[in-house]
Amino acid sequence: MAPHTSRDAAPCPPELIEFAGRLADAAGEVIRQYFRQPFDIITKADESPVTIADRQSERVMRDLIEATYPDHGIMGEEHGTVRGNAEYVWYLDPIDGTKSFISGVPLFGTLIGLAQKDGDIHRPWMGVIDQAISGERWMGAPGHGTTFNGQPAHVRSCPSVSDAIMFTTSPEYFEGERLSQYQRVEDTAHMTRYGTDCYAFAILSSGHIDLIVEAGLNEYDYCAVVPVIENAGGIVTDWSGRAKTLDGENTIVAAGDVATHAETLRILAG
Repeated sequence: MAPHTSRDAAPCPPELIEFAGRLADAAGEVIRQYFRQPFDIITKADESPVTIADRQSERVMRDLIEATYPDHGIMGEEHGTVRGNAEYVWYLDPIDGTKSFISGVPLFGTLIGLAQKDGDIHRPWMGVIDQAISGERWMGAPGHGTTFNGQPAHVRSCPSVSDAIMFTTSPEYFEGERLSQYQRVEDTAHMTRYGTDCYAFAILSSGHIDLIVEAGLNEYDYCAVVPVIENAGGIVTDWSGRAKTLDGENTIVAAGDVATHAETLRILAG
């Protein structure tokens, strides 16, 4: 049986899609103020960096949600979770790719995901990947499809992993057995590139690359990207082939072609 996807859900109301665009606009205004400017870099407990731009851009989005949809939940990378069991929960990563941001490299993105409760779990429902410097925005939702700057976006055909251009953030994020599993896929792929964080998911939805394999992701890292890829015709699961929920494991296989996706799962399984 094919995994449940966001395409199977009820259409997302246009007003929520428009509101997500407003959130991206607000975050982008903050991000552009700080990009390639001097600022302090703070090291979090997990050794990852954070800046005032991360914290302020998430804060403006949270304030808008609280003012407009006070019954919705929010989970953000920088300011935690409120109303996590609500019917609708926004998952925010204001700057996915902070290392790129602090290096002046415009390959980071703002991730805005909206999840809908389905029984005891939340499923990704609508998503935005926004690149505030280049002015690029991908939006995906059931009933809306996926768009890139307002125009329809679609994945491309790729019949096998050996034909695929694959991306991952970095092999350093795979530990133990997962590293050897991942390495088998990289050894099979036509080409592998590193380091673009959420931007890789965006360009996969536009048909420029074919495959992404990741591990160690948090919910705010993938809630937005799942609807963007699925509503562009792609497929996103964990390494076992299960649909991505906000209560599942932290691995991802995203592909534009179901054949490449299925082959990747077989390679990972050994």
